[in-house]
Amino acid sequence: MRDFQLPGRSAVFAANGLCATSHPLAARVAVQILEAGGNAVDAAIAGAVLLGIAEPQMCGIGGDCFVLLKPAGTEGIIALNGSGRAPAGLSAAALRARGQTAIGTESIEAVTVPGAIDAFCRLSADWGRLGLADSLAPAIRYAEEGIPVAPRVAFDWPESGARLTGAARRHYLHDAKPLRAGQIFRAPGQAEVLRRVAQAGRAGFYEGEVAADMVASLRALGGSHRAEDFAATACDYTAPVAGGYHGHELTEHPPNGQGATAILMLNILAHFDLAALDPNGAQRAHLEAEAARLAHDARDRFIADPDHTTRLDHMLAPATAERLAALIDPGRAMASLPAAAEAIHRDTIYLTVVDRDRMAVSLIYSIYWGFGSGLASDRFGILFQNRGAGFTLTPGHPNEAGGGKRPMHTIIPAMLGRAGRLTMPFGVMGGGYQPSGHARLVTSIVDYGMDPQAAIDAPRSFPVAGGLKVERGYPDRVRADLAAMGHRIVTPDVPLGGAQLIVIDEAAGVLIGASDARKDGCALGY
Repeated sequence: MRDFQLPGRSAVFAANGLCATSHPLAARVAVQILEAGGNAVDAAIAGAVLLGIAEPQMCGIGGDCFVLLKPAGTEGIIALNGSGRAPAGLSAAALRARGQTAIGTESIEAVTVPGAIDAFCRLSADWGRLGLADSLAPAIRYAEEGIPVAPRVAFDWPESGARLTGAARRHYLHDAKPLRAGQIFRAPGQAEVLRRVAQAGRAGFYEGEVAADMVASLRALGGSHRAEDFAATACDYTAPVAGGYHGHELTEHPPNGQGATAILMLNILAHFDLAALDPNGAQRAHLEAEAARLAHDARDRFIADPDHTTRLDHMLAPATAERLAALIDPGRAMASLPAAAEAIHRDTIYLTVVDRDRMAVSLIYSIYWGFGSGLASDRFGILFQNRGAGFTLTPGHPNEAGGGKRPMHTIIPAMLGRAGRLTMPFGVMGGGYQPSGHARLVTSIVDYGMDPQAAIDAPRSFPVAGGLKVERGYPDRVRADLAAMGHRIVTPDVPLGGAQLIVIDEAAGVLIGASDARKDGCALGY
């Protein structure tokens, strides 16, 4: 139990249903959907789409999503890949011929076709109870009426907003300036798009006037995008990947997401006695940093479009983790870091919902960098994601850019189980940090028995090229100890990610929700 004389927040307990996410209005809307007779899928769609209005720098209908779903009455977990593809006209060879060595985060080549709306439509049709129109109604209302800008959103808006150009400045700035906390953000163009999706399903987005607006805007900016690229967009059901850790099972979304990286990290850390270490001490942070470096190196070699990913079995094999763990010196940092193949970002939302029938949804939704590519459609103001910056231009690499391919993604939803039963859907935002966040959250709960809210609140660190980011929550003595091990300490300008989770306590018949104070959100139940 936490010390109630110190700052902090309690976990949220509820019996019937619960949502944990990064904005309070989204959590409230999700719970209202549950109270109205909807299930976890209906509620998750309602909350996620609303987050595109509440946190427009983080996500939106021009982005992608990944979903893990545990239906009611079964313990089987289903994965849905809602990530879009590069337009057919994208060619790595052509970009190399122009002298490019990477796809720029603000370039038109970085814009991949949005996949989230197709996934939401599919989820609602296959698993929802109320129907898509009911799930979209709250977001339509708030897009029209507006939402007051929350403090963390206002904190992000100036830096992220500096990347906006063209039509995006008209739709996402106020008098050419970033919105401040308490100012009302409205998105009437998106309200109209969502009304069309509510009426016509995916055709309201990927065909007709909405698609024409996106295609015309992209082509005017020099893109190769065609109407056929949008019409062909389709999400895919697939089998999750999983790995064991001290009697628990971590389930992750398969490639093109980086979930296998989190499993590899835990497999590496299992070779060390973490439980004997100070949970907020230097030794644990050091081992996590070294395991992250090794796991990310494997990720950058192997993970790509599902049809192009190589050696996934090797990456998940216990023998691979054993060999990698042997490379770690418990007292000394590695001399060099493997070069990351992705542009580090922090702009993603996560949402989890569990309903009274114990259907559970773990959903992550993003436009990649802050305000995506910084580009938007002219008429409706749909922000375009820059997920194509996750491709490489290295010839022959599994993640080499190409028409119709999905890039390697950083966003990953997760679920933790024990003895064949789901115990905790969860997610950690923060781009490249996400596998480290998953591993840290799991070890905090499994090895240290932390309260779920305390596990989220605990300080974080993460290795990047040139140093180790260490949040201010760590005391100076820990920073000094890490520096003595050879880490170059960097204090991040922004917190490392954000997290939400729901513990399913079957014995007590309750749900326990926790949400990260690094964001504006909360857990709510009924």
